[in-house]
Amino acid sequence: MTPPNGFVIAVDGPAASGKGTLATRLGALYGLPVLDTGLLYRAVGVGLERAGGDLDDAGQAEAVARALRPEDLDDPAFRTRGAGEAASRVAVHGPVRAALLALQRGFAAQPAGAVLDGRDMGTVICPAAPAKLYVTASPEVRAERRWKQLQAQGEAVAYEDVLADIRRRDARDAGRDAAPMKPAEDAVLLDTSEMTIEQATDAARRIVEAARARWENSRPG
Repeated sequence: MTPPNGFVIAVDGPAASGKGTLATRLGALYGLPVLDTGLLYRAVGVGLERAGGDLDDAGQAEAVARALRPEDLDDPAFRTRGAGEAASRVAVHGPVRAALLALQRGFAAQPAGAVLDGRDMGTVICPAAPAKLYVTASPEVRAERRWKQLQAQGEAVAYEDVLADIRRRDARDAGRDAAPMKPAEDAVLLDTSEMTIEQATDAARRIVEAARARWENSRPG
């Protein structure tokens, strides 16, 4: 794949690792647009369910994915626990991932660059991104974060159920044939288990600063 002209930051990692918050903060720090690619899959899953479709039907899911537009991603329903489960189920379908590929790469190709967070940004979507982070945390820590988030949204759910969801999604995302979740070989691992969000932001910023310096030194002229 041709290296991007702008400065692209690829942020990957499992659910509730903190990658979304870090991507948003990095976008603000560097003045770059941010795409939460997980919302694309949540939108496909929720859209398919609303249409009465089958989440395990690759053809039906692909049709919803091909009709998706970036401006469709603001629905609060995409932030729910059910939407996360639906996203994980439709994300296993190769045709769905292929349908969303151009949209994601188009976002990354903006002249100044972009920040994209997801599960295969550094391995499939933007393998030539100058900055790659793989953000993770223990399943227990991630489950507690997601549980608190869901409570704040008014969803009544037990912590144990959220932890089971996290473990199930990890296994599905890492084990799928199409673009399995894994760190890119040149990604920098950032474990946020014992970090506050401010500490994690500072660590991510330092990783990106080092990558930006290398990128600027390698540019012609």
